[in-house]
Amino acid sequence: MLGVTHQLAEERSLALHREVARQLRVRPELLDAARERVRRWLESGCVSRYWAEAWNEALDGTLDEVIARITDLSQHMRDLRQTSPFAGALDPRVRWEILRRHRGRAVSA
Repeated sequence: MLGVTHQLAEERSLALHREVARQLRVRPELLDAARERVRRWLESGCVSRYWAEAWNEALDGTLDEVIARITDLSQHMRDLRQTSPFAGALDPRVRWEILRRHRGRAVSA
């Protein structure tokens, strides 16, 4: 059961980041906010330096490159999405709808 729970958490995180990717096309300023958050992480040390530096690298590049990275299916990005600088980027209603859809999947799994 724990494996299923972890897999669902990863799927939920990916779904949230796919929505962030869609939003970035309309609101590219969200990328600036995420980059600023990572900069503060690096300055304050409130997030492990490893993860902050990894996000700093992931957010470097063009909008298309960043979108490709945050929705990448690699193990590295699955791990990285667990600590996301995009917290608060989605409208709460959108976020809750994504979470609701995945909660339903957890019950039926």
